[in-house]
Amino acid sequence: MLAAVIVTIMLIPQSLAYALLAGLPAEMGLYASILPLIAYALFGTSRTLSVGPVAVVSLMTATAVGKVAQTGSADYMVAAIAMAMISGLMLLVMGILRFGFMANFLSHPVVSGFITASGIIIALSQVRHILGIPGHGDNLPELLLSLSSHLGDSNLVTLLTGAAAMLFLFWARSGLKPLLQRAGLSADAAGMLAKAGPVLVILATTLASFAGDFEGRGVALVGDVPQGLPSLSLPSFDLALWSELAVSAMLISIIGFVESVSVGKTLAAKRRQRINPNQELVALGAANVASAVSAGFPVTGGFSRSIVNFDAGAQTPAASILAAAGIALAALLLTPALFYLPKATLAATIIVAVTSLLDLEVIRRAWDYSISDFIAVVLTIGATLLLGVELGVLAGIVASVLLHLYKTTRPHMAVVGAIAGTEHFRNVERHNVITHPNIVSLRVDESLYFANASYLEDYIYRLIADHEELEHVILQCTAVNEIDMSALEALEAIDHRLREQGIALNLSEVKGPVMDALSKTDFLEHLSGEVFLTHHRAVQHLKRDEIEPYII
Repeated sequence: MLAAVIVTIMLIPQSLAYALLAGLPAEMGLYASILPLIAYALFGTSRTLSVGPVAVVSLMTATAVGKVAQTGSADYMVAAIAMAMISGLMLLVMGILRFGFMANFLSHPVVSGFITASGIIIALSQVRHILGIPGHGDNLPELLLSLSSHLGDSNLVTLLTGAAAMLFLFWARSGLKPLLQRAGLSADAAGMLAKAGPVLVILATTLASFAGDFEGRGVALVGDVPQGLPSLSLPSFDLALWSELAVSAMLISIIGFVESVSVGKTLAAKRRQRINPNQELVALGAANVASAVSAGFPVTGGFSRSIVNFDAGAQTPAASILAAAGIALAALLLTPALFYLPKATLAATIIVAVTSLLDLEVIRRAWDYSISDFIAVVLTIGATLLLGVELGVLAGIVASVLLHLYKTTRPHMAVVGAIAGTEHFRNVERHNVITHPNIVSLRVDESLYFANASYLEDYIYRLIADHEELEHVILQCTAVNEIDMSALEALEAIDHRLREQGIALNLSEVKGPVMDALSKTDFLEHLSGEVFLTHHRAVQHLKRDEIEPYII
């Protein structure tokens, strides 16, 4: 119950703010935080994950729906609700088909880069509400051009309100709890009140707006928010609308799922628990369907609210159900008071919240560790900032796949030799090892398939050109889990060419499934050499005792 109270206090301003980010009426943020929480609690496998509107998915919703309807129109709301249903059904189908492996489809650096770039776009998109000026754009150049062209129209009262709200929220993150403790509150009570910083800002600016006639001073307010719970109804099933939203809904589903599973795994690991990615797909699908039938928009697991739920001591999904009840009470009782809430306050809440998403340090880490990850991160960030979130996530996916394929087309291979006095074989370039002039031992550290078959051929041909006394080539297949037909044809070609030069091709340490596959062909019958159980046995059998070994 304590966790539910804290999450409810946090969810109310977040729900309102993310509805604003998605270009939707404020009440839809509350609606998207009631039934989805219950649906996930019933079907999810994480005990502490809290679902609802999140910044990145809200931005992607605004981008996608803005292509098919005018922001603020009835068609816009219809499309956003339909988006939740499409995404929900896609997630359900993927869960049934056990597509949970998609959680590993995007590398962490790519996801981090995408979320960082999205956070920058989100923060910049809210500057217009802080300044009280019109603005639009789905990417960095469009937003900067739009904002700069209207800077002269800034509203001073709006600017002061938004700036004050941001300053307080940034300070409250680290300064409010110690202040409350010095005032005599316990650490737990101070922590709870500190997390209520956005609520305090909403109360303060709403009262200031009412007393200072902000509406008359040109400050944009939330306005009338319908009181009561959402009515349950099916969304639009217009096939034309669904076809226009389908690709965007798929991208939202993938990003939402990856983000949610990442958070769920992190929290589960802290308590030695585990989550089931396939069941998470079903749970998130159910949550989005629940959002659609209750006039909400796409949702997923949120990092900040889940961390708060975890830290507050939530042990079971009951905390989410109680939090949903708290949001429902807010929708029933508190919405009339939101009329005077400045939109600048919600924009400040969003800007402060998304700063925790920014991880520019990932660029340096990727540069230091892996050039391929660095390329993927920079490409994802650049595409997201310059082209928008949808093309950004597509660029991330394509970059991840292409870089993976590139790396597997050039697998690591090493000429190996024996460590003196042991049966272990190591890279001749890294260790002092024993080799034999009539043998080349080659370890292949990758499965062999069509994309790297030619690379293996070229590598072996270059290798044998430098060994005049060579009689045997031994492929150590410890890391080879599969050999497809293209790779098999490459091995046959290698064996044929080596045989012409009086050299035999041998295999060692071939795994059982690979041997089973090879046994179904005539490759082993025509192999010029032999297949050995261990590499040590192969070398001992094939070496020529009358020739002195090399010590490298």
